[in-house]
Amino acid sequence: MKVLVTGASGFVGSALCAYLVAKGNTVTGAVRSIPEKTLPGVEYRIVSDISADTNWSEALSGINAVVHCAARVHVMSEVSGDPLTAFRDVNVKGTARLAEQAVDSGVKRIIYISSVKVNGESTEEHPFTADDAPAPEDPYGISKWEAEQVLRKISKKTGLEIVTIRPPLVYGPGVRANFLRLMQGVMSGIPLPLGAVNNRRSMVALDNLIDLIKTCLSNPQAINQTFLVSDGEDLSIRELLQRTAVALDRSVRLIPVPVSVLRIAAWLLGKSSFAQRLCGSLQIDVSKTRDRLNWSPPVSVDEALNKTAKYFLSH
Repeated sequence: MKVLVTGASGFVGSALCAYLVAKGNTVTGAVRSIPEKTLPGVEYRIVSDISADTNWSEALSGINAVVHCAARVHVMSEVSGDPLTAFRDVNVKGTARLAEQAVDSGVKRIIYISSVKVNGESTEEHPFTADDAPAPEDPYGISKWEAEQVLRKISKKTGLEIVTIRPPLVYGPGVRANFLRLMQGVMSGIPLPLGAVNNRRSMVALDNLIDLIKTCLSNPQAINQTFLVSDGEDLSIRELLQRTAVALDRSVRLIPVPVSVLRIAAWLLGKSSFAQRLCGSLQIDVSKTRDRLNWSPPVSVDEALNKTAKYFLSH
């Protein structure tokens, strides 16, 4: 299969390219600039910043399927004065442009990497399912939901096959942002005030996400469907820290500070959303993904944590 991966130099995109090449696919990687470390077997194509005017035609030439990983991602410190417009320009208009030009180039299927933020920010009594009514709260989640809707409209009009995958936090070798800070916190040996947090959060290992993408590239049961994905085991932040410490061969000291105190402190510091990610629950029901695609995550949480920790320690 000839596959175009957008965002091919990113965390998910680069790992996906390497996997697809190893499985014998012909892979084109769309990037803004050629990465310092190129992957053997990947043919890179430079595209401009993603927008309604991006020209994807050269990258799409001869392609059978597209995995659209590239996006304006959720950030902790927003710099745009109008975040929703900035997200829409890339994630909605840019995605629509890619899909329209994919149709013109004869592409059969697009795998769209969306986000569980389309479902919402937290769960209480029931996990999110793929068929829940969307309830995005922030500009990033709103833009991802709008992009999903645009893709559906293009699919109905043209017959382009769309598969949507909504992952939660993705971790694995080379992970950055919050998960990197978590590992750095464990390595520091500083006592952490999270011993009383008994929330439940779903995550997905990079290897498990890539395995699902591979399945969706060819499985006819995936056509025009939306799937949630996770490792199938939900952890509290306390359990995650403890098991990450084991993977890093470190000890971690967790102080049982009441969650209410943590939330008040975060509010006083203007970090309420960060406290929600630490203390709140976000659980995912992947039964539709398992049943419809006959899929299950091939890698366990501990295997993935060990692989992530090994990379972290060696770099």
